[in-house]
Amino acid sequence: MSERSTSYFEFWPTWLMYLPVGLQWLLLSVRHGSLTLPLIANPRIPLAGMVGGSKDLLFSQATGACRAAILPWFLHTVSADSAEQQAEDAIASARAQGIELPFVCKPDMGCRGSGVKLIRDAAQLTQTIASYPPGAGLICQQLAQYEPEVGIFYVRHPDTVAGWIPSLTFKHTPAVTGDGESTVADLVLRDARAGALIHLYAARNRDDWHRVLAPGEVHRLLFSASHCRGAVFTDARAHVTPALTNAVNRLMAGLPDFHYGRLDVKFRDIASLERGEHLEIVEINGASAESIHIWDKDATLGAAIKALLWQYRTLFQLGAVQRRRGVRTPGLGALLRHWQMERRLARYYPETD
Repeated sequence: MSERSTSYFEFWPTWLMYLPVGLQWLLLSVRHGSLTLPLIANPRIPLAGMVGGSKDLLFSQATGACRAAILPWFLHTVSADSAEQQAEDAIASARAQGIELPFVCKPDMGCRGSGVKLIRDAAQLTQTIASYPPGAGLICQQLAQYEPEVGIFYVRHPDTVAGWIPSLTFKHTPAVTGDGESTVADLVLRDARAGALIHLYAARNRDDWHRVLAPGEVHRLLFSASHCRGAVFTDARAHVTPALTNAVNRLMAGLPDFHYGRLDVKFRDIASLERGEHLEIVEINGASAESIHIWDKDATLGAAIKALLWQYRTLFQLGAVQRRRGVRTPGLGALLRHWQMERRLARYYPETD
């Protein structure tokens, strides 16, 4: 029997995977007397980072070692000026902060890798800015010096100083290697996993789809390490060490009242990751974050559902603590408004690289 390239549930519709979570949410809401209790788990972030949150707002709360570990960024707010002029101004702002091309551009409000672009020149930035409506925010961020990426899921109870890492996941961006005869399309079709997900790669590689790669030439099929865009996730919990946990606790001490979420981190190599060294934070996700090891091809459906249910029980528990401390829960209207705002903006986001 050949080794499977994906788990059978890995690309199920989101609503189907989260159906047990929805049922549990209703039961826990009755038990705790609140439908929105999880939305105060991280009390300094609007809706705890569940939906409609600002990356810039969250990054800006970081201090000390946490701030230093976040890859340098700045927020560009799209205006009515020409996209060419805005691109010129944004590149000047980037250089003033030591951020040189190429750099990463992504929506200030977005999730699951939506709208992430690798900007190599002014023309690309102009095209990207032109796709957004006035008032939308774009994060321009320095490109990491390391290639490997890991998702570090972090939880800290409000009554404790230290948190822990319940999930660690390697994030791989797939690539094909040329033989001097085959096109990118041919090489993708020959790969067991990529060939099964061709619908995720064809559009993003349309300019190179029929190009023959030179022998040994490596072509990356995507830039953003997002699972729903075709990245490969591998369970890395075996690499959680006391040193890594201590390092992450030192970092998160610089983000006040952050109790639940995931750091997307670039790292030099596995040895330095296990020592908690040379970590570059690309993203910080709040209450909507997943323990993404569940998308490993060898994960079981039972284990994945169990992890998701644990996550949302934990959010209710954290929210209950914050409510006892006097934090008020938001109404369902606030959740709906933020969801509608994010959904409305997402219609403008360019195709993810």
